[in-house]
Amino acid sequence: MTRAQPRSYLFVPATSGAKIDKACLSAADAVIVDLEDAVALGEKAAAREALAQRLQEGLPRPVWVRVNATDTDFCLADLQACCRPGVAGLLLPKVETGEALRMVDWVLGNLERERGRPARGIPVAGIVETAAGLQNVGAVAAASPRLQRLMFGAVDLAADLGIDLADDAATAPARFAVACPSRAAGLAPPVDTAYTDIPNLEGLRATALRAKALGYTAKACIHPAQIETVHAVFTPTAQELAWARAVVEAFEQAERDGLAAVTLQGQMLDYPVVEKARRVLASGGG
Repeated sequence: MTRAQPRSYLFVPATSGAKIDKACLSAADAVIVDLEDAVALGEKAAAREALAQRLQEGLPRPVWVRVNATDTDFCLADLQACCRPGVAGLLLPKVETGEALRMVDWVLGNLERERGRPARGIPVAGIVETAAGLQNVGAVAAASPRLQRLMFGAVDLAADLGIDLADDAATAPARFAVACPSRAAGLAPPVDTAYTDIPNLEGLRATALRAKALGYTAKACIHPAQIETVHAVFTPTAQELAWARAVVEAFEQAERDGLAAVTLQGQMLDYPVVEKARRVLASGGG
């Protein structure tokens, strides 16, 4: 079964080779090796060099890497270290302007040419996690063809705005504000923020369901124990897949009959409904 996009992104610090190996063998759809928040300032260079060595040796599977923000002293060296085989993509934190993404695209483009790598072979996902980033999210979403999707970062945004991180109602407008420009720019649906109360799987499920209702199709994880719950929320049920297949089959038959709309079990099917059904099938690997 193949999926259009990952449902889970598991963060692991770049400073722990054992944790990287464990994460790569986990059920997570994608693994993010973190050079940013999980690494102390004094350890940035050592973590970067360790990751580059691990990539050269080979990991059990390709990984994403969260580099440091573009306004830090570490970003350029991170990009240079990560433009190599074994990197599935880069996660760019604290994205606040389209210019930041275009700069990263330019640097990676030059590195890809110098190293004989495929042009734009390293996709980028950007984290919107500050008030400035939220204000400029439309420009960010449309900034670069290298941008694959956006991730909403509630922890930094809550600190920036002084709001309650545990209150989903307080962060819901920000979540929706990220989802709309993502869709308008033709990006993959956004990834929801990590849930920091690791043992509370019911809380994780509840917040994932609320994100799903706002158009999200994936969630960041900070512990392997969260993966199963996240997958359960963002994987279509058998009933949802059956509905989607029936909708697509009925509409395709209607099109063959020269009709632009048809009813199925009393529900009118037109192009928006069919597009939704096709997205359900894609997210379920169907």
